[in-house]
Amino acid sequence: MKQQANLIRAGQVIEHDGRRWTVLKQQIITPGKGGAFIQVEMRDLNTGNKTNERWRTADSVERLMTEDKDYTYSYMDGDNVVLMDPETFEQLILPQDIFGDQFAFLQDNMPLNVKLVEGDPVGVELPPHVTLEITEADPVVKGQTASSSYKPAVLSNGVKTMVPPFIEAGERIVVRTDDASYVERAKD
Repeated sequence: MKQQANLIRAGQVIEHDGRRWTVLKQQIITPGKGGAFIQVEMRDLNTGNKTNERWRTADSVERLMTEDKDYTYSYMDGDNVVLMDPETFEQLILPQDIFGDQFAFLQDNMPLNVKLVEGDPVGVELPPHVTLEITEADPVVKGQTASSSYKPAVLSNGVKTMVPPFIEAGERIVVRTDDASYVERAKD
């Protein structure tokens, strides 16, 4: 299905130069002189290579329709992630790199949304938030009471994040899976 380039969004799958690409990031740029264009960072579905492409906003791009299917994370098998269809109990084996930076947030029995193009998996969506424990947190600097001050901390999965000064090591917090940012204290 053809669509204008300025309608490209992260997560979409497009066909360009005879290959399938998944869109990672997009940004519309309006220079001071000349027409606006869209800068797109995308990954080749077959090779995993990343590239940047620019289109004028009026150009058209071939968008592939994706089908969403729910799976549950089961276990790791070498560099592959094994998922299970909760309805049919069939297994789906995906390479670890299809998850990108979100791989660190995978947890046992986590529900996932797999995007398929003509039956082939092209992307995976994790739940927007996960609850993790803080393993390391810097001590609070005395007198630092500004509400916008954050301190570095390390989560139980090894990912570094910034947390408010009142969060201590050993506490459980909720973080976003897309950028590892702090949301709130865990309520459990």
